[in-house]
Amino acid sequence: MQNKWSDAEASEYVSRYAGQGVNEDLALRVYTSRLLGREPDLVLHGGGNTSVKTEAPDIMGEPTQVLCVKGSGWDMGDIEPAGLPAVRLEPLRKLIALDALSDEDMVNAQRTNLLDAAAPNPSVETLLHAFLPHKFVDHTHSNAMLALSDQPNGDEICRELFGDRVAYVPYKMPGFALAKSGRECFDAAIAGGQNEVEGMVLLKHGLFSFGSTAKEAYDRMIDLVTLAEERIESLRTKTITQVIKPPAMASVADVAPILRGLVAEPVSAENGVFKRMVLEFRADERILTYVNGSEVNRYSQQGTATPDHVIRIKQKPLILTAPEAGKLDVWRSETEKRLADYISEYEAYFARNNPLFDNSKKQLDPYPRIVLVPGLGLFGVAASAKDARVTTDLGEVNVMVISEAEETGAFEGIEERDVFEIEHWSLEQAKLGKAAEKPMQRHVVAVTGGGSGIGAATARAFAAEGAEVAVLDRDLEAAKKVASEVKGLAVACDVTEDASVAAAFTQVCERYGGVDVVVSNAGAAWQGKIGEVDAATLRDSFELNFWGHQRVAQAAVKVMRTQGTGGCLLFNTSKQAINPGKDFGPYGLPKAATLFLMKQYALDHAADGIRANAVNADRIRSGLVTDEMIAARSKARGVSEQAYMSGNLLGREVVADDVASAFVHLAKAPKTTAAVLTVDGGNIEASLR
Repeated sequence: MQNKWSDAEASEYVSRYAGQGVNEDLALRVYTSRLLGREPDLVLHGGGNTSVKTEAPDIMGEPTQVLCVKGSGWDMGDIEPAGLPAVRLEPLRKLIALDALSDEDMVNAQRTNLLDAAAPNPSVETLLHAFLPHKFVDHTHSNAMLALSDQPNGDEICRELFGDRVAYVPYKMPGFALAKSGRECFDAAIAGGQNEVEGMVLLKHGLFSFGSTAKEAYDRMIDLVTLAEERIESLRTKTITQVIKPPAMASVADVAPILRGLVAEPVSAENGVFKRMVLEFRADERILTYVNGSEVNRYSQQGTATPDHVIRIKQKPLILTAPEAGKLDVWRSETEKRLADYISEYEAYFARNNPLFDNSKKQLDPYPRIVLVPGLGLFGVAASAKDARVTTDLGEVNVMVISEAEETGAFEGIEERDVFEIEHWSLEQAKLGKAAEKPMQRHVVAVTGGGSGIGAATARAFAAEGAEVAVLDRDLEAAKKVASEVKGLAVACDVTEDASVAAAFTQVCERYGGVDVVVSNAGAAWQGKIGEVDAATLRDSFELNFWGHQRVAQAAVKVMRTQGTGGCLLFNTSKQAINPGKDFGPYGLPKAATLFLMKQYALDHAADGIRANAVNADRIRSGLVTDEMIAARSKARGVSEQAYMSGNLLGREVVADDVASAFVHLAKAPKTTAAVLTVDGGNIEASLR
């Protein structure tokens, strides 16, 4: 592993933070924490922790010995001084005299000794940092070290490799017991003649390094990890034997909606309410070698690379069969059975272990978080795209660690009882947060014409409600701009082309696993007297303003039916569908047809749980209603441009955000279908019942 320490960068950190009143110790602690946190082979997504023992002024301005240790919710890769809250050191050190300390009392002791009561909770491993005598302490979950440690003879392998450079700590649950055991093992190493202990191997858990300076602790971590990496290469004597896969594999876009629908937990299926999940897919040579292994049913079921991962990815992944092209019905049936077995086994696992903890634990949902599909790759499953990426990253780490353990020996995780304890540990659960979910979280929304005007406003509105948003637009650069705002997916899509629409939905399924809501919004306005307009103009308008909606809706329904969790089609039909404008027939006629298209979808696909609704909007400034068009339409009606735009009962101009709110409202109305919601400030001629 490359040592990335730079004297110049270290000095720059010291100078930068000095202006904020941060001392040199803490500035350098931030620097090396970031160096470690930006190495994915060491820590991922909030994993690991670091600390420094230093001085800080208390409320009276008196210098106080403190431990600045990583706080909950902070990631080492971009940590700031605020992410290393200062805790009074001496009161923490005195706790080592206790025989036992509950988690609740430990957290209370740490919080009551914070210099800043508003600071984040110190790490669950704060006491281990406090009990060690060293100024700087680093803790990572090094993949290489875990690949060696996570074996039946992992203790022996590590001792032979590291010798007297480190102390060795048998697996214990993080918290007070581990902190006390860690100090005892350190003291025993010193008493046994190890003059300078550079770190500690926490067997089947992680690696610590210490130092009197930030550089020394960091250098030692890199050196120890490099030794582990080199040993893996020297011990690698075998490869994972591969099974034969079908000659023609189904695509990710075909498989993902099936899987996404099956892992959606029914909350009230009769009312179309499901606890949907978002998928993330990965496949590279290492992953495919792993999922195609002839013994994948053994090595993938042994547990996670480090206990920290259990909270996000559970102890075991779900293993499916290889999906053969043209035989997806067979694959769906087999997947349903395997998922049911997984859920039953998870429930049995809970029933088996809960009595060991006085039946005090509450069962978590039994659905998998990692799904292995031989021949295809690995899926991560979570409540949002962001969490799915985290889950899948951890799944990849487990693939790498377990693969390296298998190639150098055999992988072995911690005992089932220990897995259960940490999975249901309240302090671990707290890491995931308890914030209430937004109304559209877990939903995937695709918006056509999403690069500008009403489409862009609609994309933003759904994202604000928690949805994952795919922005579809013929102008990819415009789509990318909006997608970056909503942290979504930009897709080039011309709704007048069958292949373009099909490709767009393939991308959405590959990215998120499927789709739940589609806002069919793309359109353009053609004008002209209907008795004079040429056929080409009328055909062009129908191609975009009717057939474009049909292509999009048909592609969406295919995905929604495959998922089996219902869905919602939303059409922008415009007031022209109800109240035609003078010389506006080329636009109004296909819009009227689209209104009835919506009703037909509502009628034909209600049995699939798919709702279809429309928004009847009027005079919205957008890429369609341009300044030029406003001038032309106001002239046709014989009014000023201002009067034209606010020419409604309320006398108020309607804007794109108003239309976007209507689309969101319809998406959240589970028992509304075949409805038209009018958003025009009041137009009696265009009003409906």
